Amino acid sequence: MLNPKQCVLYSGGAAGTEQFFGALAESWGMEEVNYGFEGHQIERTRGVRVLTSEELALKDVSLTYVSRLMNREYTRAPLFRKVLQSICWQVSSGEEIVVVGAIQPDGTVKGGTGWGAEFAKICNKPLLVFDQPRNGWYTWQKDKWAQVENPTIESAHFAATGTRFLEDNGRVAIQNLFARSFTR
Repeated sequence: MLNPKQCVLYSGGAAGTEQFFGALAESWGMEEVNYGFEGHQIERTRGVRVLTSEELALKDVSLTYVSRLMNREYTRAPLFRKVLQSICWQVSSGEEIVVVGAIQPDGTVKGGTGWGAEFAKICNKPLLVFDQPRNGWYTWQKDKWAQVENPTIESAHFAATGTRFLEDNGRVAIQNLFARSFTR
């Protein structure tokens, strides 16, 4: 088990999953870094790290590439590009990535959250997803998802992202993940 006082949560502070992870991290005495950018609405104000335009540009990504990789069409709005760039900062900072959402039949995770999971795959980082509709944890194993019972966070520096629509089973799953991973 990890000492929470030696852990750092990297997230985005958005409503839902990220907000819940942040509140838990704070209650456990962890450091928290929430990446944002000017004009970005976030719910968590603790540990906010506002990325400059230059820093966002360091994580620029082709929306055409992301759309093809994710098998869906994303908006070309500048705000959405910045959200994807900030997710890249989260994933790059964490040694392990935890996501809450829904795994789709094509193996991607639903919504913008899916980019965090795909970028973790590209970066070859340990990836753990709680699939709310299936009510279970899954880990990425080279080229497929494998269900895992009672997973733990293994890295002191971890990133968390996920759906804005966090459900009760997602909240319980995150609370139990913390209880299994960190000492009080």
